[in-house]
Amino acid sequence: MKNLGVFDKTQQKTAHWIEGVARYMGSTDMERSYHILRSVLHAVRDRLPADEAVQFGAQMPMLVRGFYYDGWHPADKPEHYRHKQKFFDHIAKDVPGLDESQRERAASAVFTVLNQELTGGEVKQVRHCLPPELRELWHRADVSD
Repeated sequence: MKNLGVFDKTQQKTAHWIEGVARYMGSTDMERSYHILRSVLHAVRDRLPADEAVQFGAQMPMLVRGFYYDGWHPADKPEHYRHKQKFFDHIAKDVPGLDESQRERAASAVFTVLNQELTGGEVKQVRHCLPPELRELWHRADVSD
């Protein structure tokens, strides 16, 4: 089969996102970094109203968008919680073996990549939908603010 440019491009962009997560985690384990990216994106997605989750996903590279939507059931969303611990529990369920500080670092790593790769307006809109503790964590990861 002949290479298709659109798939090569999304594969490269996705690898760039995963490598960014690994870099901010201080890791070389790309598979674990993929799981962290996927888990944090799912935790964000599940906390957003459906229309906001769709707008957020539309900005992602095609391959990232695919695993962002994987397993999504918008009928029972958004999840309602007020503290970042529930968010970290979501990450821990999907990426076993992360201690408490690693969960926060994982969220910060993904937030940093999102800040770098997506337009500021959409990031700020999504961040606004999250509880204050998570907004603050995401804001701290924003190198442009």
